[in-house]
Amino acid sequence: MTGGNIEASYHEEIYRLMTVDGLTQLFNRRYFNEALDREMGRAKRYKRGLSLLILDLDHFKKKNDEYGHVAGDALLKQLAVAVGPKLRKEDILARVGGEEFAVILPEVDLEGAKLAGEKIRKIVEETKFNFDDTDIPCTISVGCSTVTDTTEDSKALYGAADAALYKAKEAGRNRIAF
Repeated sequence: MTGGNIEASYHEEIYRLMTVDGLTQLFNRRYFNEALDREMGRAKRYKRGLSLLILDLDHFKKKNDEYGHVAGDALLKQLAVAVGPKLRKEDILARVGGEEFAVILPEVDLEGAKLAGEKIRKIVEETKFNFDDTDIPCTISVGCSTVTDTTEDSKALYGAADAALYKAKEAGRNRIAF
């Protein structure tokens, strides 16, 4: 390996560490924010669809309290493994908070986003989450938003998805709202 290759590998690893969540190996909030801004610009510029899903593991604090934080971490990793491979390669799945994940859906309108959100909700509901030989049933609530002519920026898109997430929780959890 030449000196240039070693240096390039070093910089790639530093970038990976800055943009990947250490626990789930998904993109982190920093990468997500950059990607959402980039995709928002593209959607506005070329008048293309762009949707956003925010996923929150239902009653996660209760699971942490009951089974312990190590179990909670295991559930987050298992969710990433269950959902990640089921998305399109152009979709961006990131861990954006404690038990909160987001999926950027380029070229997807509201109807497509609803289908994707329901698909993910069902995957999580049907996944056998397990820690220390104990099954821990998990569900998610999903908030969905789509770029419209009046969507100002990526913060507004995120805010709309976040508001929809709270509607899903208030309506009983384990559901999608938009």
